[in-house]
Amino acid sequence: MAMFDGTDTVVLYDELAYEDVLPFAWRPLPHEPSPEVMASLAERNLRVLQFCAALEEHGPVREKVDETAPHAADLLRIELKVNLLLDLVGQILAASQQRPAALPVRFNARGIVWKATAPLPAAGTHGIAEIYLRDTLAEPLRLPGRIEGVIAQDYVEALFVPPPEPIADLIEKLAFRRHRRRIAGSRQPRRG
Repeated sequence: MAMFDGTDTVVLYDELAYEDVLPFAWRPLPHEPSPEVMASLAERNLRVLQFCAALEEHGPVREKVDETAPHAADLLRIELKVNLLLDLVGQILAASQQRPAALPVRFNARGIVWKATAPLPAAGTHGIAEIYLRDTLAEPLRLPGRIEGVIAQDYVEALFVPPPEPIADLIEKLAFRRHRRRIAGSRQPRRG
C-alpha cells in the first residue's frame, strides 16, 4: 500500500479515506473493549468529530467583504479574532499536553494504516487507535480495532470495530472534506 503517493483520491478498504501526518498512537489491549467502554468511546468520539466539523466549517477567511450584507466587515473581524484565539489555544494545548509522535496515517470508519516503528504490533491483537485530528482539540479520536498485520515498509493495518452510524458518517464527511480541499488545491494555479 503506497502512502502519500500524490494522487487526488485517497482510498482505504474501497472507501474514501483521510490521509495526513498526525500525532498517533496504537494503545494495545488484552481483548476487545466491553460494551460499556465502547459506549463511552462512542460518546467522546462523537463530540470530537462534531467539534472538528465545527472548526472546519468556517473554511478559509474571505478576502472580500460582501458590502450588501449589513455588518459583514464586523463579522469578518470577529471571525478572524475567534480563529486567532482557537489557534492560540491549540498551541497552548499542544505545548502543555504530552502527545504521541506525528506519523503518516490513512483511515476511514472501517480501519487504519500507519507507518509504525519497532516493536510492531502482532496480527490479531486488539487495541485503540488514538488520532489527534487538530491541535485545538484536547482529546483524540479513539477507535478500537484489531491488527490485521504489517504490510510493506513497516506500515501496520488495523480494522476498526464498526462504529455507530453517526460516528461513521462524521468520519466519512471528514474524509470527504479533506478530499474536496485536496482537489481544489490541485486545481489552483501555482504562483511564482
